[in-house]
Amino acid sequence: MLVEVEVTEGENSPLDLHRMFDLLSDPIEVMRVYATNPMGEDLWCRVTGWGSDGPCAAMSALAEDSGEGVVLLVYGGDQGVRLQAAGSNDEWDLNNPAQWGEACLMLAQGTPVE
Repeated sequence: MLVEVEVTEGENSPLDLHRMFDLLSDPIEVMRVYATNPMGEDLWCRVTGWGSDGPCAAMSALAEDSGEGVVLLVYGGDQGVRLQAAGSNDEWDLNNPAQWGEACLMLAQGTPVE
């Protein structure tokens, strides 16, 4: 199954992205992922998709990426995904400096998600 990830640069994502991924597993909705924050620390993060209307579902699936081999793809809305440390209960907010946005995440196969 193919999935198209198309993200427009904006307040959430610093990058435009338009790529097709060949999914090797069925996508599942995820709420937490083990990822790297902007300071380079690996930690559990809350994750949500981010679209033009705000938060939406974040999805995860194994995917084939021509440059990376098999990756764990985490993707969201048309403005990417938004993350914050898992211990935070803050509402999702583009103005919160403790949160950050990405076009998508291409993580190592086996990276834990919940």
